[in-house]
Amino acid sequence: MKRKTPAGLYFCARMRKGDIIENLVVETMASEGKCVSRVDGKVIFLQGGAPGDTVDARLTKIKSSFLEGTVTAIKKFSADRETPFCIHFGLCGGCSWQHINYPTQLLYKQKQVVDNLERLGGLTLPAISPIVGSAKTRFYRNKLDYTFSAERWLTKEELHERKEAQPDARMHQLYTPEDVALGYHIPRKYDLVFDVKECHLQPDPSNAIRLAVKDEAMKASIPFFDLRKQIGFLRTITIRTANTGETMIILQVTYDKMEWIECILHRLEKDFPQITSFNYVINGKKNDTFADLNIVCWKGNPYITESMPKPDGSGTLQFRVGPKSFYQTNSEQAYELYRIAWEMAELKGDELVYDLYTGTGTIANFVAGQAKKVIGLEYVAAAIEDAKVNSKINNISNTDFYAGDIKDLLDDDFLSKHGRPDTVITDPPRAGMHEDVCKMLLKAEPKKIVYVSCNPATQARDLSILSEKYTLAAVQPVDMFPHTMHVENVVSLVRK
Repeated sequence: MKRKTPAGLYFCARMRKGDIIENLVVETMASEGKCVSRVDGKVIFLQGGAPGDTVDARLTKIKSSFLEGTVTAIKKFSADRETPFCIHFGLCGGCSWQHINYPTQLLYKQKQVVDNLERLGGLTLPAISPIVGSAKTRFYRNKLDYTFSAERWLTKEELHERKEAQPDARMHQLYTPEDVALGYHIPRKYDLVFDVKECHLQPDPSNAIRLAVKDEAMKASIPFFDLRKQIGFLRTITIRTANTGETMIILQVTYDKMEWIECILHRLEKDFPQITSFNYVINGKKNDTFADLNIVCWKGNPYITESMPKPDGSGTLQFRVGPKSFYQTNSEQAYELYRIAWEMAELKGDELVYDLYTGTGTIANFVAGQAKKVIGLEYVAAAIEDAKVNSKINNISNTDFYAGDIKDLLDDDFLSKHGRPDTVITDPPRAGMHEDVCKMLLKAEPKKIVYVSCNPATQARDLSILSEKYTLAAVQPVDMFPHTMHVENVVSLVRK
């Protein structure tokens, strides 16, 4: 039996992993969806609580500067709690904040932005605009990836029942042929997948497609992939939906067996007329990435089309999204994000704009109507080709796109050849900008930099470098992913 001690009477030196600490008051939220309490003045990061809760927790990690634990009982519920809406809550790694009401989620996301900019960046902040929340807090994603597994995750209760029925059985003998999964990985477990019954992230027909695929595969006895043994046929299925009503399927398998591939795709073709793009990829590698592999368009178009209003309200932009294309996964909030970046840029029509990390040219094409010229830079060559297509289908002629590692591409020769930018818009990946890119921006000295970030911590680091010549003029957090810890942030920098 685990030791139990009231939090206020506990001495840190006596703590051991597995101990139960009673009556902890949860103070605030932290990164990775964890919340924060204190034991004898020492911070303890808790999994499973909400600010305002009083809880008991089991210690899982003891470090000299902090502790970690898992909530085992809630003695008093926070006024900010909500009943989780998903049956997979607590098992699935997504939507980990759904037990906290949405206004409180937004409060802590904005706090996360401020804390990172002030604490990590050492920055003096202007007045922070209230975070822009998402109109949709469920069914807002346009892309989901599901993994096939020959052996689904069994709960502790299921394992206990099967062990009692077969006490001498080995682990693999506890599984039945029906114990397959088409779902998500258990957090931090690459080889463990639980079977998704219903997901609240992507709009129809996402759930029905996933269930139909699993049903057809089981009926036809098509082998699901075994992630440990690296055998089997069905690996993943990606479902992409567009706000135009179009839907894309990407079925990933380990080898070429058209009988099985077409068995799945014919079922989807019959049941879901809204699917406009049927694709498959053969992947015999040890991982599921397919950026370097050939995608076969079995039927329909090799893309779907997203629609977005122009920022000045003069019409609509169309963006083609292919199997390998990056597009913001919350389409409605993508518009809000780009609109904010456009407003902060304050373009008058005579500027040369550099769009760094342009991806498929969404921001570049979004702002092109209010600029003299936009030059997009991106390290993924295939994305640059998509960006050029997106300019063409929107009759945009004042954009140029270049592929290459940004830190190598953006140099003195590039500036000399293409001109020094008046405005820079940058939207780097989570790792932020390379230090060399920050230094080149200091050298290029654009009048304004608009920095769009999906990671306020790395953004803070980069802003600290840029503060040598730039003043932080505006900060606007944006929530792209309700019920998660993630937050986007847009800032405006003005040359001193």
